[in-house]
Amino acid sequence: QVQFVESGGGLVQPGGSLRLSCAASGFTFEQYVLSWFRQAIGKDRELIALISVTGDTKYTDSVKGRFTISRDNAKKTVDLEMNSLKPEDTAIYYCKVPNFSTWGQGTQVTVSS
Repeated sequence: QVQFVESGGGLVQPGGSLRLSCAASGFTFEQYVLSWFRQAIGKDRELIALISVTGDTKYTDSVKGRFTISRDNAKKTVDLEMNSLKPEDTAIYYCKVPNFSTWGQGTQVTVSS
């Protein structure tokens, strides 16, 4: 079955960096658009980054220029490099195929001094 396993979250100071990774399985990875979402406490889940099958990327304005999404079709992984982190980036981060119903457990990112 479809599965997403996110990792790499943690506690980081404002201005710091983290790299999240997501291992996917149960579908033909290279044929699908992949994405990262996040959900902060008390807020709806938010789509923050997309990567197409050809590697084209899109970002929501709040992370543009600071976050980079990438994919490795051989390893079936999708990563999110996060730089210049801000307290408002604190959230649980999830990867998924946008039109699949399956969600992983997510990985917590906390940005605090």
